[in-house]
Amino acid sequence: MTERNILVTAALPYANGHIHLGHLVEYIQTDVWVRFQKLRGRRCIYICADDTHGTAIMIRARQEGRREEQVIADMQAAHVRDFSGFQIQFDNYGSTHSDENRRLCAEIWAALRKAGIIVEREVDRLYDPEVQTFLADRFVKGKCPKCGAPDQYGDSCEKCLAKYDPTDLVEPRSTISGATPVVKRSTQLFVRIEDLHAFLEEWTQTSGALQPEISNYLKGHFLGEPLRDWDVSRPARYFGFEIPDSPGNYWYVWFDAPIGYMASTLEWCQKHGEDFNRWWRDPGTEIHHFIGKDITYFHTLFWPAMLKTAGFSLPKQVHIHGFLTVGGEKMSKARGTFILASTYLKHLDPAFLRYFYATKLTPRVEDLDLNGAEFVGKVNADLVGKVVNLASRTAKFVHGTGLSPAYPADGGLFEYAARQSSAIADAYETGDYNRAMRLVMELADRANPYVESREPWNLKKDAAKGRELQDVCTVALNLFRQLAIYLAPVLPRLAEQTAELLNCPMKRWDEAKNPLVGTKVGHFTHLMKRAELKQFEAMIEESKQPEGGAGATAGAGGAASADGGEALAKEPLLAETCSFDEFSKVDLRIARVVAAEDVKDSDKLLRLTLSLGGDVRKSVFAGIKGVYKPEELVGRLVVCCANLAPRKMRFGVSEGMVLASGTGGKEIYLLLPDSGAVPGQRVH
Repeated sequence: MTERNILVTAALPYANGHIHLGHLVEYIQTDVWVRFQKLRGRRCIYICADDTHGTAIMIRARQEGRREEQVIADMQAAHVRDFSGFQIQFDNYGSTHSDENRRLCAEIWAALRKAGIIVEREVDRLYDPEVQTFLADRFVKGKCPKCGAPDQYGDSCEKCLAKYDPTDLVEPRSTISGATPVVKRSTQLFVRIEDLHAFLEEWTQTSGALQPEISNYLKGHFLGEPLRDWDVSRPARYFGFEIPDSPGNYWYVWFDAPIGYMASTLEWCQKHGEDFNRWWRDPGTEIHHFIGKDITYFHTLFWPAMLKTAGFSLPKQVHIHGFLTVGGEKMSKARGTFILASTYLKHLDPAFLRYFYATKLTPRVEDLDLNGAEFVGKVNADLVGKVVNLASRTAKFVHGTGLSPAYPADGGLFEYAARQSSAIADAYETGDYNRAMRLVMELADRANPYVESREPWNLKKDAAKGRELQDVCTVALNLFRQLAIYLAPVLPRLAEQTAELLNCPMKRWDEAKNPLVGTKVGHFTHLMKRAELKQFEAMIEESKQPEGGAGATAGAGGAASADGGEALAKEPLLAETCSFDEFSKVDLRIARVVAAEDVKDSDKLLRLTLSLGGDVRKSVFAGIKGVYKPEELVGRLVVCCANLAPRKMRFGVSEGMVLASGTGGKEIYLLLPDSGAVPGQRVH
């Protein structure tokens, strides 16, 4: 295993708003990667901080009759509480309003001055006449001057990704007061990053630090022409650090926010007796930034230009993710899909969101969609129905005996899962959590039929089969433990519960390669309850508020996956009804998919062979091609309408129906049974 020293950061959440589900895409993504590295034995620290400076904080403090320091202290406590609720574990969580950050800002500023790339000139800036302050880019909205998209911020367009000056906005308005800003002259300080054009072109195109689509984006949008000077100061009446050699001017939040990564690291070093230069000036240390796509420009051009000029290490990789949408649309306070982290925690298990996001995250810059039906279906099917199911159906039978003294024959199941260790690790390493989760669930699909075929609940009834029962449960619990190790970066609480159940800590990734034998098995308690759609809907209902009401905001330095999606569309009620007697004739049964294949010449159909227990088999056509792959379905439990009259189709006879929900097209989700269900069992 390669020795690695790794420093990881997530973008700094702004101290003027609470954490919401859009923010959590990034912090969970980063936390999973850090936990994986630590499980692999690497020295890895996760650094973050609150982004605390700027106009919004100043205005809020004035409105509340408090000092800015009180406002940001309260918000930091709330942020830390929300992160902890989702098992996001920072090694240091600091603040940009710190002595360490002031000191490092001054050091980097002096380096930029020495390099001769600081210039001063008068510019036109937008000024809010009601609150009497110049407006930062993120506190102005209007129509994009390039594509005309409405409701865009003052620095960039989310639709066409164009960059522009706030004064270029069409029909601008202040997001602080709603007033129409006026143009006023202001003396500003700029960093002339065009002087580093050659370096930035080489670094963005050849270093391997960026995803290919990001390198291409920068090449096509910015590096093909001279880079514009970067405005890094704001005049007085601004909450931040005054520039030492320019009295009356303050460093703009986008200057001191990324330096906050370094300041938080310095705080951690001071607490642990570490050398700061070992982390920010040593080529042997890897620096990884995780950010949302809307702050790409700052982290891939301005930030490396600052680091290069000041003699600090450049990031080895900048991991950029997309936005969160809900039901395929932007988040909406009015529709209840602008969901605060604290609201989610009142209704649902945080492990569910961690897992759901993991199934969606890939190395590419792609948006993630949160759909209630898919969310509930996926976490119930995978976590409750496949993973926890292995322990819930076996652990109680060996509470008194413990695991077998030697690992029993299992047909190669454990050995096969151990061989998948490298492939799953590679998926985590590259940020392809979607692939990692699929590989783990394939192992779960191999493990569950073993338990069903051995029927430990029946072995328990025969005292003469006590040894066989112990062996079957030993195999099942070892397969469960392997899954818990592979899922530990995503589900740290489940890993802790598994360690408690099997009386053996799980600290290293390679522990999945060796079976556990001869240990006591603790008293089994429920590891995870099923998610209910009504819980998701209650969360949406609680989140509803008039647009423009109180809620979280994504700050300039925030993990601005913040502007994520809107509401789940409400389906109209069907007008046609059926009687209770008619409905009671429907016989719904649990079935296992024992074979699945494409139907030739059909764009939508798969042919499924279902086992309803014993020798009962049914051939069913399901319109789920393109949504589910045949090989992914084999071994799954589904809900089947078992007494549907056979229907002759062009491709053969369909003898039943598998139940699914969704809006059609790609939005189809098979209904999946409860933990402990068996083929043939009736669904009531």
